[in-house]
Amino acid sequence: MQKTTMIKKEVMQNQHKWYKIDATNWVLGDLAVKAANILRGKNKKFYTPNVDCGDFLIITNANKVVLTGKKINDKKYYDHSLYIGGLRTRTAKEMIARYPEEMLERAIQGMLPKTKLGNAVFKKLFVYRDNGKDHSAQQPVEIKEGVVFA
Repeated sequence: MQKTTMIKKEVMQNQHKWYKIDATNWVLGDLAVKAANILRGKNKKFYTPNVDCGDFLIITNANKVVLTGKKINDKKYYDHSLYIGGLRTRTAKEMIARYPEEMLERAIQGMLPKTKLGNAVFKKLFVYRDNGKDHSAQQPVEIKEGVVFA
């Protein structure tokens, strides 16, 4: 019988890899699931839920992500300024046109835990509208497999 091993925080220091995903023609939800799993480390064999064993992730071309069905017009994003009448509503079409990074970040953050660990994991995400900054110094591994909308 094999024993389950729980990895320690000290063991995971400086063992995080860098990955890069081109979001062109990816479905928003599928990309968010893939990103959340990489950020949390669920793609590794030694995943431990209470330790940050995930990796860094760079997502480029966030403005080319795809929404299926009628979500482009029906899905709404809400923000409130905490003042009376301060509710702001935006459709997904407006979010893709003006704020694609925020839309993708909201989808991914919704799939992460709402704790200090979730906040630390979310800081390892870098989303860019176009090709973004040059992260070649980190030598990211390009991820091409996965569900792509054709």
